[in-house]
Amino acid sequence: ISIGIQLDFYGCLFLACFVLVLTQSSIFSLLAIAIDRYLAVKIPLRYKELMTGKTSREIIAILWILSFVIGLIPFFGWNLKYSSCNNSSSEEDNTMDYKRRGGLPQNCNLECYFESVVDMKYMVYFNFFVCVLLPLLIMLGIYVKIFTVARKQLRQIELKCVGNGDNQNQGLLQKEIRAAKSLSIIVGLFVVCWLPVHILNCLTLFYRELEKPESVMYVAIILSHANSAVNPIIYAYRIQDFRNTFRKILSQHLLCRKEDLYLSSNGSRRHRDQIHMTIDPLL
Repeated sequence: ISIGIQLDFYGCLFLACFVLVLTQSSIFSLLAIAIDRYLAVKIPLRYKELMTGKTSREIIAILWILSFVIGLIPFFGWNLKYSSCNNSSSEEDNTMDYKRRGGLPQNCNLECYFESVVDMKYMVYFNFFVCVLLPLLIMLGIYVKIFTVARKQLRQIELKCVGNGDNQNQGLLQKEIRAAKSLSIIVGLFVVCWLPVHILNCLTLFYRELEKPESVMYVAIILSHANSAVNPIIYAYRIQDFRNTFRKILSQHLLCRKEDLYLSSNGSRRHRDQIHMTIDPLL
């Protein structure tokens, strides 16, 4: 799909890689959240000791570094510069250019198509199979494990509650289960939104003669970008404190109101650094 402008090869490749970096960061973020929820359910007593603010910041930094490394791989060599620049110039110009440059194609101007600059072998074998599909399968296993462990722990807590009447631990575990359900919905939407694009990439690589309708390609691309627009809505609908934070941001930056405190989900006022997520139930 063309973005409708003429760019030099590396300018077009940079735009394509920038999208890959953001997509990979989304994948890693979902994987990190899944692992975080698993730890919260599996070892609730040690969870707060392990997942401190410093640890979270370090993990986020590492994930962004990995996202940039993976997304920028085409920019540093795994790309279609030779074939794209060869096709974008006349044979005479290419012959003269090769003689001047020692037989190697140099940078060139072209209409910016994603498939013209990014190698589909990179997109399918490395980006899809290794960096997208594998993390999604890991997330699937983690969420299955979360619900299995949570169900087992709920039964144990229910037996204890019958004896001492303490429902606090049961309520906390149910909250973690609801959080896992909400996040699994987000993962499911990510799969629905991004899988069509990767299927088209596989078709492009394995069935080069197959003509893909342009309308299908546009729908797949719009669907993939719509995922970023849908996620904030889901967070705001499912998570009470996200709603309060969104309202606070709108109030401060759009309405120019200053508030040091915000209303929590139970109506009490808390300082901005005392944030605890509350997940609304599915039904």
